[in-house]
Amino acid sequence: MQAVKEKISNMSSSPKKHVNIGKVKVEEKLEKATATTEDEKELAHERRKAKEARAMMEQHQDKVKHLEEMLTPKQPQYLPGYGYDLDHDPALQPEQTTAPPYHLTAHPPPHKHS
Repeated sequence: MQAVKEKISNMSSSPKKHVNIGKVKVEEKLEKATATTEDEKELAHERRKAKEARAMMEQHQDKVKHLEEMLTPKQPQYLPGYGYDLDHDPALQPEQTTAPPYHLTAHPPPHKHS
């Protein structure tokens, strides 16, 4: 399901790239039409290439952002106050602890009956 969401997000950023590249090509044609020297025409061509590269970079950045969103958990886990932090209780003094006197994976010590 996450892969589908990521793919849809990536597909939505692809048309944006194509629109930007289309705008850049139109701008290049306008600059070349108004250019008077061959150097100005070459400069317009180089600007188009740079802007196309920027559009491609933005698309790749969007893909990275979509992937990061997919990989980050939706709800916080193991934060103080959510019942997961066994070693720290903000209401206790620094020298006190809520941890049991034995390791959590070990068996508790036997009860001594008097």
